[in-house]
Amino acid sequence: MVILGVDPGTASTGFGVVTAEGSRLRSVEYGCIHTDAHTPLEERLAAIARAIDALIEQHAPDGLAVEGVFVGSNARNALNIGQARGAVLTAAGLRHVSVAEYTVSEIKTAVCGFGRAEKSQVQRMVGAVLGLPTPPTPDHAADALAAAICHASQSPLAASLRKAGVRT
Repeated sequence: MVILGVDPGTASTGFGVVTAEGSRLRSVEYGCIHTDAHTPLEERLAAIARAIDALIEQHAPDGLAVEGVFVGSNARNALNIGQARGAVLTAAGLRHVSVAEYTVSEIKTAVCGFGRAEKSQVQRMVGAVLGLPTPPTPDHAADALAAAICHASQSPLAASLRKAGVRT
């Protein structure tokens, strides 16, 4: 199974492609899609959608795992992330790739065993799980790989319930 993990953001959208063969996970590619703050928002979102579309075309993922939006105390930041997420979901929808959304806590728990793990812990654990020689950087790419790992760790029953809209 091939999974494309995405950590959406308008300035930097992390991505990570992971293959899962049984319990063995392997990193295929990871990095970030960067957009310039001085570029109009609609062009930034189009660039994100085009880059995700190119990744989908290149890797033909069986699914896309995306980090959900956390509002917290910064509503403007949540709105920007939501818009980037929309560009990612649109690219996936146009290519008929199923999308699974996970909270930050679900992703951190799947990778680190603790839903409030620090970013550096996530990076180290992602590197360990995928057998990378060093923890992946930047942190947005590590978060995207973590989302893919989280998706790969879901049981078939949990995946079916999630697809049906039931939170597990």
